[in-house]
Amino acid sequence: MLDLKWIREREADAREGFLRRGIPLEPLDALIRLDQERRRLVTDTEALKYQRNTASEEIGKLKKAGHDTAEKQQAVKTIGDRISEQDNRLREIDAELKKSLLILPNLPHATTPTGTGSAENVVVRSWGELRTFPFQPQGHVDIGEHLGILDFTRAARMTSSGFPLYVGAGARLERALIQFMIDLHVKEHGYLEVSPPFVCNSAAMTGTGQLPKMAEDMYYIPTDDLYLVPTAEVPVTNIYREEIIGRPLPVYLVAYSPCFRREAGSAGRETRGLIRVHQFDKVEMVKFVEPATSYNELEKLVANAEDVLQRLGLAYRILALCSGDLSFAAAKCYDIELWAPGQNAWLEVSSCSNFEAFQARRAGIRYRNKAGKVEFVHTLNGSGVALARLVVAILENGQQADGSVMLPEALAPYLGGLRRLEPGQGGTL
Repeated sequence: MLDLKWIREREADAREGFLRRGIPLEPLDALIRLDQERRRLVTDTEALKYQRNTASEEIGKLKKAGHDTAEKQQAVKTIGDRISEQDNRLREIDAELKKSLLILPNLPHATTPTGTGSAENVVVRSWGELRTFPFQPQGHVDIGEHLGILDFTRAARMTSSGFPLYVGAGARLERALIQFMIDLHVKEHGYLEVSPPFVCNSAAMTGTGQLPKMAEDMYYIPTDDLYLVPTAEVPVTNIYREEIIGRPLPVYLVAYSPCFRREAGSAGRETRGLIRVHQFDKVEMVKFVEPATSYNELEKLVANAEDVLQRLGLAYRILALCSGDLSFAAAKCYDIELWAPGQNAWLEVSSCSNFEAFQARRAGIRYRNKAGKVEFVHTLNGSGVALARLVVAILENGQQADGSVMLPEALAPYLGGLRRLEPGQGGTL
């Protein structure tokens, strides 16, 4: 949530930020009008209350002197009625202001490139060499079905399309990747592991910015007012909701969760295989930091995600998202994309974002600075990393001419020394 006081004092900067995002100014204009009306009403109401108090004192004195005060009492009652009307309107405006603030996106940081869409994202750096093959590389669907580790037909029959079924060594590979990433982030990057609920209430979803903007993209359980989490970012960030964090900052947390996304409006887009699915596993990193350090912490966050991919030996590139391609809550974001030769495409496996105080203000997450003053923290999160597309990259980059797949050496300790996937490995259905 944006700071209304900041908007009031720096309206020109707010307008520039909205223009950089490429979104209409009408919601901002409506918010400013509401705020101006509220401030006028507060001033008028205070003046009326002063009038009422002064008149009441005068009535008291007149009564003691034996004078008739009926007319003055009626005037005071009229003032009281006006005060009640204006108090009611103030409550309405406060509710409207809160609603208006909840639908306004975060403003892009000064270092976020200006642009209108993904075509204007900026490649910051890349790592690794794109693998070449002496044969025509296959896509992960053909590879996975040949190996017997992916079964999309049965998954669709039990649920619907977009829900994968991993079999045998495929299921084992998923678990190995999760454990490998958790161990790396905990033992070497300094994160504390947490295991959060996989459903959250409306307040939690609002706190991180999923509601009200992205309601149609989430799976909802109306009886309980609960949502399946679209990312562990939601429950992990909300660990400190409506709290003043008592421990020293920064706080680094990491969690595994399945992620559920309806992807409303994306039917027909990359729907075959693991590229765009409604359920996938992810390891998520979340940081709570002091405002002065948050952009340095963002660079560290990206480096933590990169470390995963470098240890797996997978070529990737990092993009700084332009202002028109930012998520609703982010002030700055880097996407990390893996090369998938079977798709002949780059696939996003991580988004690392600095939300500044946007989420903290919505969720009431605060800390005490060195002077003892309570302030909102800055929150950051990044995938470390998402598994569905990570599996795509491992299968497509590791494929061999005989149909087997060489696995990254870093996973061998988590797979009992297994280095190669072959048909029927670990059992078949």
